[in-house]
Amino acid sequence: MSTPETTDAVTYWQDVYAKRPVAADPRPNVRLTEIVSCLRPGAALDLGCGSGGDALWLARRGWQVTAVDISAVAVERLVDLARSGGQGERVDARQHDLHESFPPGGFDLVNAHYLHTPFDLDRSKVLRGAAHALRPGGRLLVVDHGSTAPWSWNQDPDAYFPTPLEVAAGLDLDPSAWAIERAEPSRRIATGPDGRTAEVTDHILVLRRAS
Repeated sequence: MSTPETTDAVTYWQDVYAKRPVAADPRPNVRLTEIVSCLRPGAALDLGCGSGGDALWLARRGWQVTAVDISAVAVERLVDLARSGGQGERVDARQHDLHESFPPGGFDLVNAHYLHTPFDLDRSKVLRGAAHALRPGGRLLVVDHGSTAPWSWNQDPDAYFPTPLEVAAGLDLDPSAWAIERAEPSRRIATGPDGRTAEVTDHILVLRRAS
C-alpha cells in the first residue's frame, strides 16, 4: 500500500473528513452493536472515532466515552453531535495521534474498528497499549477488514489481511492475563458511503483482561 502524496497523516485525514458531508445521525458499526449490546456500561475508549457513530451509540446506552481521532474536523463534528443529542456529558472527544502517544485512563471497553491507515502506524503497539489500558474484566474489540470493499480507499489487489489470531499473536500478551474470547472471520452485506452494497469480510477479535 503506497502512502498518499500529502504532507502528513494529519493533513490527509483532515481532508478526508472535510470533504465528507456532515452526518446528522452517523451509524454505529454493526459488529459493535452485535458484540457490546449485552455488556454492562462502563468507561469506553473509541480509537479512531471517525464520524462518531460508535461513540454516540455507546453514550446513548450509558457508556462514558472517550473518543479520539487524528482529524480535528471529525472530533469537532462529534462534539457538536453529542451536545445537540444530549450526550455532551457522556462523550469526551479529543484530537489524538496514536502514532505519537496513547490516551491516558483505564477502560472497561476499548473499541478499535478498522484502525487502518496508509501512513506509518505501529498497530501492534497501539493495540497492546489498549489491552494494558483495560480494567480487570474489560474487553478489547478489534474489527479489521478481511476483504476489500468496492468503496475502500485501499484497492491494492495484493493487500494481505492478517487473521484475528495473527493480530492477537502480534500483541504478545500474557495469556494468563488476557484471554481470547473470540477470533474469527465473519461475512456480511455492507452498504458503502455512496449507497452501493457488497459482501465484505470482517476479522473479529475480542480480548478480555482477567478479573
